Amino acid sequence: MNTDIENLFKDKVLGHPAGLFVLFFTEMWERFSFYGMRVLLVLFLTAPILDSNPGWEWPREHALALIGTYASLLYLTPILGGYIADKFTGYKKAIIIGCSVMTLGHACMALETVWSLYTGLALLVIGTGFFKPNITAVISEMYRGKESKKDGAYTIFYMGVNAGAFFGMMLCGYLAENYGWAWGFGLAGIFMFFGMLQFWLAGGLFGRIGDKPLKASEITDNKEEQEEEEKLNPFTKFDYLLIGLSSLGGLLYLFNDPLSKIEGINLLDFSLFGYGGSIEVVVISLILFLILIISRTLRYTAVVRNRIFAVAIFGLFTVIFFATFEQNLGTMTIFARDYTDRVLTGSASMIFKIVDALLTTVPMMIITWVLYLLFKKTYSRIPYSNIALALAFIGIWGLLIFRLYDKFSQTGNEVEASWFAILNSFFIITLAPLFSRWWESKYNPSAAHKYGIGLILQGLGFAVLVFGTLSIPQGAASASVSMIYLILAYLLITMGELCVSPVGLSYLSKLVPPRMIGFMFGIWYLAIAIGQKLAGTLGGMIDEITANYSLSSFFGIFTVLCIALGGISIVLNKPLKRMMHGIR
Repeated sequence: MNTDIENLFKDKVLGHPAGLFVLFFTEMWERFSFYGMRVLLVLFLTAPILDSNPGWEWPREHALALIGTYASLLYLTPILGGYIADKFTGYKKAIIIGCSVMTLGHACMALETVWSLYTGLALLVIGTGFFKPNITAVISEMYRGKESKKDGAYTIFYMGVNAGAFFGMMLCGYLAENYGWAWGFGLAGIFMFFGMLQFWLAGGLFGRIGDKPLKASEITDNKEEQEEEEKLNPFTKFDYLLIGLSSLGGLLYLFNDPLSKIEGINLLDFSLFGYGGSIEVVVISLILFLILIISRTLRYTAVVRNRIFAVAIFGLFTVIFFATFEQNLGTMTIFARDYTDRVLTGSASMIFKIVDALLTTVPMMIITWVLYLLFKKTYSRIPYSNIALALAFIGIWGLLIFRLYDKFSQTGNEVEASWFAILNSFFIITLAPLFSRWWESKYNPSAAHKYGIGLILQGLGFAVLVFGTLSIPQGAASASVSMIYLILAYLLITMGELCVSPVGLSYLSKLVPPRMIGFMFGIWYLAIAIGQKLAGTLGGMIDEITANYSLSSFFGIFTVLCIALGGISIVLNKPLKRMMHGIR
């Protein structure tokens, strides 16, 4: 295994092994398809039936309830997918399985029927479970023994995530809003297939990395360190009981929430303590799960135990971060469509077209340059993978040129609601190298400070929306707020994301014993899953809060929550440092 790692580091691209950029592009196409489809989902479900591009005209609360459950399940199945890869398939095979299943899921979505929508969402949930934890686990294996470079590696990898999201939301959104929803959903499936093909054909580059689960004897040559860091902790019957009951309760709530709202079918129509079945089941499930985590963690040695408790604290901050951050693909997309002035004329229209052209072509040129660097290093070792990757890039360039020609041929310009969602990814692409250098410099903040800075920046982003919506009257269903507010909000929220999301994965890989990496990545995604469902639940309250108070009050909730928790994270810096036992 060490030989395979050293071989990977012989061929470097931008200071990192070429294999990182194979994973970069695989993740890019997967995120292209995922975000390209997801940004359309809330628009499609809530679009009027009697429209030039008809949707299903669901109430916002119903659409966000379904999207919240779907997004939450996307982060729950990785727990199972990580376990299967750890025990049976290995990481590389799990990635290929996941890509194939997701390709079928996107194909179903393009049919636009009730059965195909739910079938497609189910396949995407299953496929993501195999894909998501295992591609990050491959990175963890690649950088074993090179811990100091992990923060930079995960930040570059996260740039690939957002490059895919950027072009996916731009192109799928453009085709869907201008030519029909099926075009957008179908395009997502095509590039998911390219992602699978490119990774499959590049498998030989990684040697045995990711081929099969590591045995304890393969992880370290230091027997004392192995005994300290990887003391066996088998699941007891009581553990399995807690897992079963908490999982059952959580899944019941996740499925019951959209079912009760959309179909009027309440699976939890009872009350034990007077709070309603749904709330009671959620609380009981969380308590049982906390008992499981705490009891298992207490069985480890003191150092490992403290580090896992540090991960748990960061996990709590992660829940709140994603509950607020994920408003960008829910309520902020609705805000872009219904409350933002998107019609431009005259010189404003031409300026926007030029800026949009630069936003479109400059990031693509940068990523094409990265492709060229990868090709130079690997053309003789993985030629067919590079050919598949080149074909995908030719397709993207063709679509981008078609979109630009279509835009410039119009006299006026109405900005698509989905366009604003690409700002998050654009700012990631442009700012990620700066943040990566910051993390690798002597001014690298501690984990708690990164979380604190990130949450405060996100809170300031929502504060911009509070200020921008002060003039909107109570109960208004539409308005024409300047798009400047939304653009500035996305900038601040993205800067917050760069401080939290990629470095969270990096710290997890450092703090958790190697034998537990796959499983603990799954647990980390559980925290994100809870945040995703909270995002849908909180977002679904937009109409109620707007009617009773105002839209600025709705965004004000996220402002206060983020800034307060950011301050708490900074205050906890010293205790968390002690719990991490020297890990930076």
